[in-house]
Amino acid sequence: MEDNMLYIGVDLGTSAVKLLLMDSEGKIINIVSKEYPLYFPHPGWSEQNPEDWYQQTMAGIRELIAGADRSQVAGISFGGQMHGLVILDKEDRVIRPAILWNDGRTGEETEYLNTVIGREKLSEYTANIAFAGFTAPKLLWVKNKEPENFARIAKIMLPKDYIAYKLTGVHCTDVSDASGMLLFDVKNRRWSGEMCGICGIRPDQLAKCYESFETVGTLLPEIARELGIPASVKVAAGAGDNAAAAVGTGTVGDGMCNISLGTSGTIFISSKKFGVDRHNALHSFAHADGSYHLMGCMLSAASCNKWWMDDIIGTGDYRAEQQAIEKLGENPVYFLPYLMGERSPHNDPDARAVFLGMSMDTTRADMTQAVLEGVAFALRDSLEVAKSLGIELTRTKICGGGAKSALWKKIIANVLNLKVDVLESEEGPAMGGAMLAAVACGEYKSVEEIAAKVVKIVETVEPEADLVEKYQERYRKFKEIYPVCRPLFHI
Repeated sequence: MEDNMLYIGVDLGTSAVKLLLMDSEGKIINIVSKEYPLYFPHPGWSEQNPEDWYQQTMAGIRELIAGADRSQVAGISFGGQMHGLVILDKEDRVIRPAILWNDGRTGEETEYLNTVIGREKLSEYTANIAFAGFTAPKLLWVKNKEPENFARIAKIMLPKDYIAYKLTGVHCTDVSDASGMLLFDVKNRRWSGEMCGICGIRPDQLAKCYESFETVGTLLPEIARELGIPASVKVAAGAGDNAAAAVGTGTVGDGMCNISLGTSGTIFISSKKFGVDRHNALHSFAHADGSYHLMGCMLSAASCNKWWMDDIIGTGDYRAEQQAIEKLGENPVYFLPYLMGERSPHNDPDARAVFLGMSMDTTRADMTQAVLEGVAFALRDSLEVAKSLGIELTRTKICGGGAKSALWKKIIANVLNLKVDVLESEEGPAMGGAMLAAVACGEYKSVEEIAAKVVKIVETVEPEADLVEKYQERYRKFKEIYPVCRPLFHI
């Protein structure tokens, strides 16, 4: 390799595309973000125009590399919003706007898959059950509601894969993003013939599936000319946003964990061996490092604290509110963090948030503490499912807005009994994309090798034995609240 090649990571998000330029050493040279519109043609629907993604990505790349030595650009790869349905006709034209991950129109189709086809069959074929956001229910919806569009489908793709196609002319996807379609046999890393049959499609309508760090092709000559970079630039398949973010945080290899405390919360566990839990409480997907991962997703994490601070007690000073919290592990107040229903592990859209255990001497600080603890307990619910599969963890990385709170990190370390590692920088899926491009170009031998080089830990929050014990008792009680409340949510 020549000295210091450059790698571009493209994170195709829901509201914007974020682009990152990284050198061979993992140093970030530049970051650019470009927004595009989101359309809601009916209540609960969510769509985007793939052409907008492409135009903004091209504009973003030009801006990203404006000040750099463009001849040094060696590779491009992606992280991207998962589950979205992009359909092309035989001329490779987009047939209809993309139906996104957060689109809720597929209730009937999801119900049909889970009850008529049955969860056991789905889990056997794909290692997962149907969620409204997944791609297979969207395909069934098009088949049922827009048969003329369904008849024209020549290729079925995911959002980031449309960009890869536009850059290279290759119809491709990767194993991690494909895992979220409910059309992919995760264990054997190939398309599921049974699921194609159920959805009324042919396997040749699906793109060729690559490992995330594999090269799918090089730039089309006209694209290279337009961007002013070499036609030899390699394009790697990339990964779904969660898997790409995990690469960016070094959550690769066996038994690594990352907790993301964003609007929603995820616990992401990388594993060399494939595993599915009995109730499909966790998503079981192929990982961008060549192995597997489990992921628990809770719908409200840092957003619980934001709701409590902004909307209920009406303050922007989160730090001051947390400073009043003194005694950890002894709070009699509990909070169920299900403001938006819940995915992992309950899969209950009707679940709701609950405060329990207040008395006349309950303080504002007790309730603030209960909110932070409730999110930690709910994350532990997913961790317990992973443990039931024989996965043993001793530490986790942490990222997302909620990770800025020292108190919250301490609570999580003790509730989950894990060492919590804080990262120097957190650039999410775009960083993961650039790292995958560097592996595809042979700069590093494996995803693990580049993660070990690039990802730096600046602080570790250690659990404390006495607090762990106190929280063990609190968690035992927390676990009993949801089953008792569940019938009330469904009246």
